[in-house]
Amino acid sequence: MIAPLAFVPVAVTLLIAPALAATVTRTEPITASAPVGGKVNINTASVKDLMMLTGVGKKVAEKIVEYRGAHGAFRKAEDIRKVEGLGDALWQRNKDRIVVK
Repeated sequence: MIAPLAFVPVAVTLLIAPALAATVTRTEPITASAPVGGKVNINTASVKDLMMLTGVGKKVAEKIVEYRGAHGAFRKAEDIRKVEGLGDALWQRNKDRIVVK
């Protein structure tokens, strides 16, 4: 019975000063393997990297990786349009960021 009472001051502190309780300081930089707005090589990009493209979620990114595995490397950036589920609008939004190396 004594142990639950030990948590009361913390709960009171959170109720009295919620802004202080929510303050988080981060000193290390946050980085991604494919920078937002940067070029993405669709022949080597992981699912996570492909998800950095505008409008590409996990399912579409997985389809791109699966297509690449089944058909080999993309010869040109436009070939990504052959992937089922990747429409023309998505291509138009990302065509300047998609590269093939």
